[in-house]
Amino acid sequence: MSAIEDYAALLIDAGEYSGRADISHLFPRFLGLAELKLNRGLRVADMEVTDMITLTSGDGALPDDFLEAREVKNASGIPIRAVSLQQITNSYMEQSGTPAAYAIVGNTIKVRPIADEDIGITYYGKIPPLTVTEPTNWLLTKAPDVYLYGLVNEIAIWKKDVDGARAAQGLMMLALSGLTIQDERARWGNAQVVVGGVTP
Repeated sequence: MSAIEDYAALLIDAGEYSGRADISHLFPRFLGLAELKLNRGLRVADMEVTDMITLTSGDGALPDDFLEAREVKNASGIPIRAVSLQQITNSYMEQSGTPAAYAIVGNTIKVRPIADEDIGITYYGKIPPLTVTEPTNWLLTKAPDVYLYGLVNEIAIWKKDVDGARAAQGLMMLALSGLTIQDERARWGNAQVVVGGVTP
């Protein structure tokens, strides 16, 4: 069981830690700001989502929670490479065929050569926001301290409490570092080291 079980418990703890339980009506806004900052920098396995995108004339709409692509595959399951918009335009122009490259433009993925097919995408998705109706998510369960210190940091910024904001920021960075290390160990802890170069 998490040290902070849900949205309501998080707001209570944040009020106690910050000494400002009297501004609980502002906590949802502070929480939204904290989640916005976390989405900008945090990239761990729990954020990975696999989905399909339907292309029309080589273009497809990205999922609403899209942050960053991990892997894109064409309809045959073959990975295609990420390139710049300029490169995809110069290299493929309006050619049709089997997709070999893609570029992200706003909320659209452009795949070239042009094709009308479904492609597979594995991407980092936004952290599901905590609300009254959605009171928990994977991050609160796995790292409630990240949420707590992030929320306390936003409250301190609002209070113009420079020392408090700096302290909460430092604690949040330590919590994020621990989460990242845990993620790396889960992904690579059993990996074998491969030495490159010529074998004698």
